[in-house]
Amino acid sequence: MAVFPKTSAYGKAPEISQERKRELSLFQKQASIKFKNLELLNLAFCHRSFANESHTDVDNNERLEFLGDSVLGLIVSDWLFLNLPNMDEGDFSRIKSFVVSEESLAMIAKKLRVDNFILIGKGEEFSGGRSKKALLADCMEAIFGAYYLDSGFKAATDLVQRLLIPEIKVVLANKHRKDYKTMLQEYVQKRYKTYPRYEVVKKTGPEHDNTFWVKVTVHKSTYGPAVGNNKKEAEQAVAKIAHDKLVGD
Repeated sequence: MAVFPKTSAYGKAPEISQERKRELSLFQKQASIKFKNLELLNLAFCHRSFANESHTDVDNNERLEFLGDSVLGLIVSDWLFLNLPNMDEGDFSRIKSFVVSEESLAMIAKKLRVDNFILIGKGEEFSGGRSKKALLADCMEAIFGAYYLDSGFKAATDLVQRLLIPEIKVVLANKHRKDYKTMLQEYVQKRYKTYPRYEVVKKTGPEHDNTFWVKVTVHKSTYGPAVGNNKKEAEQAVAKIAHDKLVGD
């Protein structure tokens, strides 16, 4: 069946078939939310690869992702400010950097089975796009943006807090995956009055599935290289090596 775009003030979403309507209803049930405008939710699931391969004029979810990133940041910051009066700006930044990170959002997306509902192109599908953390995290932000537009700030706040407060509590209990890059930078700034310098020493694989080798120089010493599926992941890995050597865990 041909898929035709549904135009709204927020973009052109693919037409929603009866089967797709059932899928979106299932997601809403799993996420305990209710959209007034299903086209907005459908657009939030529309990855750039799907839009690029579509035979009709369809928009992607990147504008919603941009909005959702800001909505998410404000809601988390507001909660931290109101509920943790004994913490300062540095504490807020460290906690927020984890709970709104790609790792955290991808984990939440997997719990909601977002990977089952994303609309992606064939090339992205064949390269394992449904399991890519960046793609899942971006889609999660787009959903937050779409829900804010659809149901307002209070509804978006309820959703974000329900999903993110448990992650904040994990950080407060010090049971989270530590942000070694930030920890290393803070140590180096304090100890040497300078910054760690990261360098990609090698990159292999096709453009959609690169592997990165990154080393880091601290003061007069170099650590690594460490390997990651993307540059950020490799930087975190090599930062952990340096941090463990310099400070210990």
